[in-house]
Amino acid sequence: MNPQALDTVPSRGGESGAARRVTFSRRLAWGNLAYNLGVIAWGAFVRATGSGAGCGEHWPLCNGTVIQRAPRIETLIELTHRVTSGFALLLVVAVVVFARRAFPKGHAARSGAWASLALMIVEALLGAGLVLFGLVENDDSIARAVAMALHLVNTLLLLGALTLTAYWASGGRRPILRGHGVAGWMILASLAAMLVLGASGAVTALGDTLFPAGSLREGIAQDFSPTAHILLRLRVLHPLLALGTGAWILVTSVTTAVLHRGAVRFALALSGLFALQLVAGIVNLVLLAPVWMQLVHLLLADLVWIALVLLAGAVAGEPAPAPKAEPALEAA
Repeated sequence: MNPQALDTVPSRGGESGAARRVTFSRRLAWGNLAYNLGVIAWGAFVRATGSGAGCGEHWPLCNGTVIQRAPRIETLIELTHRVTSGFALLLVVAVVVFARRAFPKGHAARSGAWASLALMIVEALLGAGLVLFGLVENDDSIARAVAMALHLVNTLLLLGALTLTAYWASGGRRPILRGHGVAGWMILASLAAMLVLGASGAVTALGDTLFPAGSLREGIAQDFSPTAHILLRLRVLHPLLALGTGAWILVTSVTTAVLHRGAVRFALALSGLFALQLVAGIVNLVLLAPVWMQLVHLLLADLVWIALVLLAGAVAGEPAPAPKAEPALEAA
């Protein structure tokens, strides 16, 4: 028997070797996405607790050594983030390896896996840059704000690549780049708006961490004071962008659900998650951005982004619906 034919012979469980590889690759991709949500949340915890300098200005080593003797709590927090981030990189490499084994050349899941790996490397380099250039702890420079915004944008792009890899590994159609009509353009605008909103959210969270307010009234006064730090004066933009983006996403969800029946579940999930995110944002504001609420707010933002990416994937995988033909006029 040809050894390659063994893959097509059903196992005792009734599933061929090729099918088992596809199943494992799919589960690995979804598991990797879930794991990275945890890594991202812990990274936000590092920033919110001021633990970014827990390993000094050393990378990849922590305080210049491998074994930490009597480490501070900040060191443990930062070191945990580095270890979990390193494991995330290994998981993405595993996704690439198994996608290559499970899917044929040219399959969308392969492309998604390679894109995930590239963005994961960029993510690691951005994180390293924050440490090596001292853009951590109490640094309130514009450079840190820009770096945090870029870091958040790359994080969203990474989550998008991981999401699409899992979606395509689960049978999602390869995207068609043209011919999606108004829904396609609206989704592209929604993706761009979410990236801008995410970047502003990163700057806002940094301002909340560096300049905590004692009350809601004090916080509002800080936002509008002409002598306040630029991070505080920029903070007011985030809720305005959130309201505008939320309205646009709601319109996009309704439009897409009407034009693309196969994307209805993603459109409903997106609308519900963004509404929940807006509520979380208000609670975060009223409670003066406690660490736990910042993490909840970030997690919901990530879930909104994932739902939007899945909606984009579903729409991109099918052509725009053909316009209905006008009824023929009856002969006079």
